[in-house]
Amino acid sequence: MALTCPRARAGKMPPPAVQLWAASWVLALVALAGAAVAVTPYPPGMRQEKAYSFGRGFLGLDKCNACMGTSICKKLFKEDIRFDRWLSSDLILPKASRQSYQGNLTDDSETWRPVVLSRLLPPLRHQLSDRSICSSAGRPPTCSIETALRATPRFQNWARSHLLYPSMVQGLSAPLLRCPSQRLLDRVVRRYAEVLDVGSMQMKHFSDRDKLRLLYTLAVNQHPLMLQMFPGTEGWPFPRYHGSCGRLVVWAGTRPLSALRSASLEQRADAAYQLLHIAQGLATNSLRFRLYYTQASEDMFGLADDGRVLVMDASGVGVIDLQEGLPPDDDHTNPANQVTDVFSCLSGSCERPRPCSTVRPSQSFALLCRNVLPRLLPSRDLLQSLRLPSKTAQELARCADGARSDAEVTQAAHSLMDILRTMRSCSPLYGYRYPECIYNDRF
Repeated sequence: MALTCPRARAGKMPPPAVQLWAASWVLALVALAGAAVAVTPYPPGMRQEKAYSFGRGFLGLDKCNACMGTSICKKLFKEDIRFDRWLSSDLILPKASRQSYQGNLTDDSETWRPVVLSRLLPPLRHQLSDRSICSSAGRPPTCSIETALRATPRFQNWARSHLLYPSMVQGLSAPLLRCPSQRLLDRVVRRYAEVLDVGSMQMKHFSDRDKLRLLYTLAVNQHPLMLQMFPGTEGWPFPRYHGSCGRLVVWAGTRPLSALRSASLEQRADAAYQLLHIAQGLATNSLRFRLYYTQASEDMFGLADDGRVLVMDASGVGVIDLQEGLPPDDDHTNPANQVTDVFSCLSGSCERPRPCSTVRPSQSFALLCRNVLPRLLPSRDLLQSLRLPSKTAQELARCADGARSDAEVTQAAHSLMDILRTMRSCSPLYGYRYPECIYNDRF
C-alpha cells in the first residue's frame, strides 16, 4: 500500500504537522518489518524443518505391503504421537534397533495419553524373516518381499476368495488359529480395522494389498488382531488399538505389573484377584468363545490409570469356538492334511500347534498360579501376614499343580478368589470399581 500525503507546493517544505505524520508511518513500517524478521528466522520460501523426520525404513513402510497397515501414519507424521513421553519440540528419533517404545498420543494438541509403539518382532528377527522369504522364492536376499509373498500359492488362494476359510489359515502358528472355526474367521475379517469399509465378514471390499497385510499380520503376530476382535470398549481386558504404520503398531499404554512388587499387600491382592477373574471371564462369556493362555508371565499384563489389570500381550492367547465345537484332531495330526509354507515360520518359530483337544479348561488358571501369582503373593506374605488366611498357600499350590484334575485346579482358583476378594478395599484408588463398590458387596 502506497503512502500519500497532502501535495506540497513546489519549492516549499510540507508543514510540520505533515512531516510528523509521515515520520510516524515510516517508524511504524520499520517496526513491522523488524517484527516480521523476528518471527521468520528462515529466508523466504524456506520451510522450517521438523524436529525429526521419519524414514520409511524406521517405520517399515519400505516393506509394505508385507506390513501391518497405515492407519496411524498421519498422526505420526503430524507429531501427534511422540516417543518416550517427551512433550517438548526438541525430539530425537529413538534407535531403530529397539522393538518397543513408550510414547504419548494426542487428539487436540493439549491432552496427551500414554501409548506403546511396538514392532511385532525384534528388528533382527524381522530381517531374518525377510531373508527367509527371499530364499524360499530362490531370490537374492535383497529381493522385494511383497513380490515374493504375492507369488506364493497361499496368497493366490487368498486373492481369489471373498471369504476367509479355515483351510486358508492352516499351517499358521498363531494360537488364535489353532482351532479355527468359520465364525471365528468371520470375526477376524469383520473387525479388521486397517481397511476403509470395516464391518463385513466378506472380503469383497479388500484389495489385494489389504489381504496381504491381514495374512502377514496373522503369520507374524496376532496381537493387534486380538485387540481389534475383542476391544476394551466391549468389556474385554485388552488395551485400545490405535492403529499401525508400516511395521509399527500403536496401542494404549499402561504401567507394568512388576510395579506392584513393592506396593502394599492390599494392592497386590487386588491385582491377583483381577488376574484370576480375567481368566474366568475369558473362558466363559456370552459370545461362546473360550479365550485361554498358552503361556503366562508377569510382563504379559499391565495396570491402567484406574487400577484395572489388562492383558498387554495377546500374542499367546488362544481361542476356541464353543458354539461350533472343536475341529477333528485328524486335521491337525495327519501330516497329509498339514500345510506348511513360508508364512508358517514368519513369527520366528515353525513349531506346530498342539491339537485343540489337548487344551485343558483349567490351563489359564494353572499358568497364572504357577508363573504370575507367586510374584504378587510371595512366600513371605503367605507365611507372615496375619491378613492372609493360612490356607492361601495351600490353595495356590493346588491351583498350580498341573497333575491335578481340571475340577481341582478350578476349585482352588475359585477359593483363592474368595480369599482375595475380602482384601479389596472400596477406595478411589481403584477407579475401575469405585464408587460402585459402595453399593455392591461383590466388589
